[in-house]
Amino acid sequence: MTEAVAGVLAATPIVASLADGPLFGLPLPELWFALLFAILATFLFLDGFDFGAGAVFATRDDDAERETILAAIGPFWDGNEVWLVVFGGTLFAAFPRVYADLFSRHYLLMFGILGALIVRGLAPEMYEQRHDDAWQRWWGRAFVVGSVLAPFLLGAFVGNWVLGSERSLTLHAVVVGLTVVALTVVSGVAFLRLKSRGALRTDIRQYGEAAVVAYLVLVVASLASLALVSARIRTGVTSLPVLALVGLSVALATGYVMALRRDRDHLALGLSGGLTYGLVAAVALLLYPAIDPASGLTVEAAIISTLPLNLMSIGAAILLPLITSYFIVLYSAFSGPAQPTEGY
Repeated sequence: MTEAVAGVLAATPIVASLADGPLFGLPLPELWFALLFAILATFLFLDGFDFGAGAVFATRDDDAERETILAAIGPFWDGNEVWLVVFGGTLFAAFPRVYADLFSRHYLLMFGILGALIVRGLAPEMYEQRHDDAWQRWWGRAFVVGSVLAPFLLGAFVGNWVLGSERSLTLHAVVVGLTVVALTVVSGVAFLRLKSRGALRTDIRQYGEAAVVAYLVLVVASLASLALVSARIRTGVTSLPVLALVGLSVALATGYVMALRRDRDHLALGLSGGLTYGLVAAVALLLYPAIDPASGLTVEAAIISTLPLNLMSIGAAILLPLITSYFIVLYSAFSGPAQPTEGY
């Protein structure tokens, strides 16, 4: 039956033309590689300020401020995590061999990330169930741990991916993990300043400024530690595009601090997004033309065959604008400062 269907499809002129070569002659393997990392950056930015808000939560003792933080991220966090699913789905669909090799190689890290995301999602729900000091103290701690551990393990995963390491936790992975945690605090502070008023908005500025300095230091430390053990990465780090991204990050970080001090919080959030996309672009540049250094797979070798690639490209051209439109509507509907009485 399957062979019969395949025969019918192959005989269809449209399908036959889609199997002949890339859609419109486009460099689809490179475009899907770029799309994969654009999706990863979108997840890291959107869920990043959720994680950062969770880290800031640890610095607040006032109940109303804690409730405001939870109310600020409540409408968005589960939608933001959809981008992690889209990332995994894209990797599986476009580069199935990399998906299988990479995720099986870092099985423990993936389980750690999922566990941290579960704790991070469950803790605020439980926190709101009882107004008991001990209860809320423990679930508040769980919220902070999940919010910090998830980006740390994600960073460690990406660090191992770039290096081609088969170990779960190395010194290089730890440094990259800390880099991602600092970045989430940068965007989390900018987001919370948009969603809060009063003492909370004023007090957290110092954490944003400290986090962006820590982020820059950790970026340099990450690149240096990776370059020390890999000639391939050493060549990539000294390339013009990566050096330009580092310089751009310094400029964006400077602008971020100035924006915070001038109460231009939308601009600060946008600049933190620039830092996020810049970091992920650097990761992609360090990998390319490989996509999985541990197995030696290049983008060209790992991409799926022409027909399904063309069909997927058509589907992505239709679905991605729809998903983007949904998020525009979501953030427009819940714009403005959050109130502690709104709940999670």
